Amino acid sequence: MVIFGAGGDLTKRLLVPALYNLATTGLLPERFELIGVDLADLDAGKWRDSLHKMMQGFVGKAASESRIDKVDEDTWQRLTGRIAYIRGNLTDEATYKKLKQQLDRSSDTGSNCMFYLAIADRFFGPVVTHLGKAGLFEENWDQDRKTSERWRRVVIEKPFGHDQASARSLNTSILRCADERQIYRIDHFLGKETVQNIMALRFANGMFEPLWNRDRIDHVQITVAETVGVETRGGFYEKTGALRDMVPNHVFQLLAMVAMEPPGGFDANAVRSRKEDVFAALRTVSPDDAVRGQYGPGPGGVDGYRQENDVAPDSATETYAAMQLAIDNWRWAGVPFYLRTGKHMSQRMSEIAIRFKPAPYAPFEATDVASLPCNWLLLKIQPDEGIALQFEVKRPGPVVDLAAVRMAFSYVDWFPKEPNIGYETLIYDVMTGDQTLFNRADMVEETWRVVGNVLDNWSRQTPADFPNYASGSDGPTEADALLQRAGRMWRPVDDKGTSYLKDAGATEAAVPRPADV
Repeated sequence: MVIFGAGGDLTKRLLVPALYNLATTGLLPERFELIGVDLADLDAGKWRDSLHKMMQGFVGKAASESRIDKVDEDTWQRLTGRIAYIRGNLTDEATYKKLKQQLDRSSDTGSNCMFYLAIADRFFGPVVTHLGKAGLFEENWDQDRKTSERWRRVVIEKPFGHDQASARSLNTSILRCADERQIYRIDHFLGKETVQNIMALRFANGMFEPLWNRDRIDHVQITVAETVGVETRGGFYEKTGALRDMVPNHVFQLLAMVAMEPPGGFDANAVRSRKEDVFAALRTVSPDDAVRGQYGPGPGGVDGYRQENDVAPDSATETYAAMQLAIDNWRWAGVPFYLRTGKHMSQRMSEIAIRFKPAPYAPFEATDVASLPCNWLLLKIQPDEGIALQFEVKRPGPVVDLAAVRMAFSYVDWFPKEPNIGYETLIYDVMTGDQTLFNRADMVEETWRVVGNVLDNWSRQTPADFPNYASGSDGPTEADALLQRAGRMWRPVDDKGTSYLKDAGATEAAVPRPADV
């Protein structure tokens, strides 16, 4: 495994801990070699020491994130026992000549190699081009058997382009040097077990799929909310913004899992083709169906976005984005999908909320039931992974009245915790050649097409009301209008106690929730 950007934050915080976890669970190949490429003045020993120091830092206060209770030195030695470091400029041909020489010495790895681009996106094209020129993508691929005795694969992080034109240009550039089967456009959201479980929930349970369409579903809300701000990424965020950073990749992947048709099988081509069908059917979003926001100062002296490091004092960059989408196909025609993502919000939460249409009210006309609230199916991605179903029951007593209750499944109650930070599955899939959880060229270009009009509009118009939501809130009030114009409401981000009942058809006062549910 060759990591470009060996001294970077992504390598230290995510890639190496993921490799360590793979080694712990016995999924790392026996003949494994780790090669780092970076401009930093290091050698193999110094690089190994810096990685070990970072791993030790995960123990204790950061253990809840990394799920590493301690660093087992035998496992660490197995991971880093064969480690090499190449100092060089990413745009210098000499760097790739050194790399080729190093790989030629690694004969007992079968000459199989994964190139991981943990680098700034402006280097994606140049690095792949240099790898191609150096002959480092060459395989002995057997077209008939669809196998190769020696494989070469490249993992490309996000952002993959900044709009449809740049994504198409990058695809054209890298496809000159490597075949599509060798390219792994990664989205770490798809490494989360709860995201992958959406397909299992839909296609392994006969009770859900018959309801999964426009006849029974009123609308879908997808929320990816963060409590942190931009932290040390002010310079990156100024050029990117919330929409580019989150929507065409993370949020759209969640949407595709919910909206895709059943694949003919769970091989990569079948699954990715059904996802691409969803992206192709998505209507290009109108600027009238999108809202942007920027966080301002909050309680406790929390800084606003414009007070963050490397951020302009009059910045027009959005830290919040919400939009309404329409899918023009038979299953979803007329069902709106509402997306929102933002920083410095009230709670950290990633959730897909599916609201079903209400049952007919006629049987309850002569009772004390004033209205029939809608049922919700909640797919909770983080931090509390699980699935919940809200439905109505009769309240105990002689009078016919209804109460909303919830049945909930939590992963931690049923399955032991595995050492996993979200990258293990994806790295393992690259090693085994499984592209199911990775984006194809056409998928990436379609997602940028969907948000293209909004990006163009926002680039031409400077918002006059920034900052327009306080740190620690649920986002700008303008986002509420996206749903209110159709008589709907966002689910509250702070989903505690009775708050999940806050809906157009169910209020806390009308339908209280027992404390023990």
